[in-house]
Amino acid sequence: MSNNHGFVRLSAASPSVTVADPVENVNTMLTMLRGLPESDIVVFPELGISAYTCGRLFHQRALLDACETQVQRLCEQAPHPQQVLIVGLPLRINNALYNCAAVIHNQQVVGVVPKVYIPNYNEFYESRWFASGSDDLPASIELCGRQVPLSAKLLFADTASECVLNVEICEDLWMPIPPSSNAAIAGANVICNLSASPETVGKAGYRRSLVTGQSGRCVAAYAYAGCGPTESTADLVFGGHSLIAEAGHLLTQSHRVGDAAPTVRGSHSITSDVDIERLQTERRNTSTFSGPESGINANDFITVPITLAHQAREHLLFPVPATPFVPAASGELAERCADVFGIQTCGLAKRLEILGEAPEAVIGISGGLDSTLALLVAVKTYDMLDLPRSLIRGVTMPGFGTTDHTLENARTLMSELGVTQTEIDIRQACLDEFFMLAKATGYQPFNQIDLTDGKGSESKEPPSLKSFIKAINKVPAEQQKDLTFENVQARRRTELLMNMGFVLGTGDMSEMWLGWATYNADQQSMYNVNCSVPKTLVKFLVRYVAEHEFEGPVCETLLSVAETEISPELLPPDENGNIRQSTEETVGPYELHDFFFFNIVRYGFSPDKVLYLAEHAQGWSCEYTKEELKHWLGVNLKRAFSQQYKRDNIPNGPKVGSISLSPRGDWRMPSDASVAAWLRALI
Repeated sequence: MSNNHGFVRLSAASPSVTVADPVENVNTMLTMLRGLPESDIVVFPELGISAYTCGRLFHQRALLDACETQVQRLCEQAPHPQQVLIVGLPLRINNALYNCAAVIHNQQVVGVVPKVYIPNYNEFYESRWFASGSDDLPASIELCGRQVPLSAKLLFADTASECVLNVEICEDLWMPIPPSSNAAIAGANVICNLSASPETVGKAGYRRSLVTGQSGRCVAAYAYAGCGPTESTADLVFGGHSLIAEAGHLLTQSHRVGDAAPTVRGSHSITSDVDIERLQTERRNTSTFSGPESGINANDFITVPITLAHQAREHLLFPVPATPFVPAASGELAERCADVFGIQTCGLAKRLEILGEAPEAVIGISGGLDSTLALLVAVKTYDMLDLPRSLIRGVTMPGFGTTDHTLENARTLMSELGVTQTEIDIRQACLDEFFMLAKATGYQPFNQIDLTDGKGSESKEPPSLKSFIKAINKVPAEQQKDLTFENVQARRRTELLMNMGFVLGTGDMSEMWLGWATYNADQQSMYNVNCSVPKTLVKFLVRYVAEHEFEGPVCETLLSVAETEISPELLPPDENGNIRQSTEETVGPYELHDFFFFNIVRYGFSPDKVLYLAEHAQGWSCEYTKEELKHWLGVNLKRAFSQQYKRDNIPNGPKVGSISLSPRGDWRMPSDASVAAWLRALI
């Protein structure tokens, strides 16, 4: 992979044209190219050297000779020779005329692609001028003083970046099986389309869906360059609509005639970076992508080597959202919320059916984000099944770190949502267990508190709860580090829940990735509705439900939960009763971990690329230095590898997004794998 992390910069250009004047049209192209020095590939519209609307003039020798002369001039005068330029022109081949794309690289034409599907319906009359590129054609033609490969099955391949370019022309995309579909199976991951598509009511939306959809089906980048309103308008107006999409997502599009903005008749272009490494990872993960069922033989395609510049980009022209799990567009938020809740509730509903006609469920309610989301899912599920919410038992279990704030939120939610409430103070039970450990092993909480008063195994009873709380409150905050103290509380809670019935798990996918869970405690349940929901999305979902589905105390409480410091609340609060144990101060910001986790698991990116993307991401809650990003990425990797054993033994739960950590599904990883190679890549 090249040193620019696999990014290739595409431009789709729509120049102002002078109909039937190749000299002026190439002048305009050269002017545009001087303004695109960092683009690796630039595609111009269909028949851009001559203009698309020449009609019967295509059979005039003066025009055809001028086109061939000007493509030679474009080769010689292109300001950035290492760019790949794709331009359209009519070419005489044997006894017919063909609508072609010439691919220019390093001051020479390296390939010619003829248009395959020639439209001759409605406003189109192309078959009057052009023959189909599917005809029996020679393997090469002489153009610009050299023999050039001629085929609709050309692949232009850059080995260093793994970029493989294929070209198709306008109508080819509108077919049931576009030529680019076969080319993609043969290896093409960047497709460029030279187009002349007249603007009519409603056509822009369909064009957009075609480009975006084809990029998704082909798991490719797709750059579409459309000619504009300076074409002849005798019977048609061309909109100048250009688009760039990647793997089913529209990256950018130009203005066009009829888009309600002021009409631009001059030359314009759009540019975006596309991630070749991401596309290749997607393809390798999709075992059906290039299987034998396709019937496509890659050997039928001709590969032409190219060498891109591989410039390291200081700024990416590529959307890198800081929160990849949470959509930025407001229109997508409601849809994402409905998707997640729909999957969670239907998954839980099926599981509850196994329990009988009046299934009871038990949820530990802490007043934090994850348990709140699980409770909301349970309530929605019981409502969907027309079952009383009283069958849901919410259990809050205050311990040594529970604050009044979270306890009150837990109580309010259970009361207002109408579930059965149970409250169990676990502190005495945990103290009894500390005492047993002290007698058996000499355990001292925080290595400071002697529970046996110096008597060891001969001690008969633990200290009073009141005196113990007083003792732990005297331990300085910086010395309050005791895994046993935390684990006993976590396991006591899980034991109590499981003794009561069918337990719904609450732990989220981010905690699972980091191993931020106590083994055989909050790591376990009978069914976990949150198992593939990352922390950043949990927070959004709780806030979204508060603002859109509830009013009054429930809304206020949900918003309060969404703003509460993320904490397991296992260590004592501060002197003001506030949360002292901050999860994000210990393991790092969840927005960073979700970003790292997404790019490592979803795309298999190397740590150096993940770091590069994090530096270019937009939407962080604060500014992070490169060293901070690097530090927390290292923490992320170390924890992810060392904590796999917890993920090997997790309960069932629904996959809601593109990623799951289920050992029965998406994520199968040895629990004793070394992280060394990943950490070395981060240096």
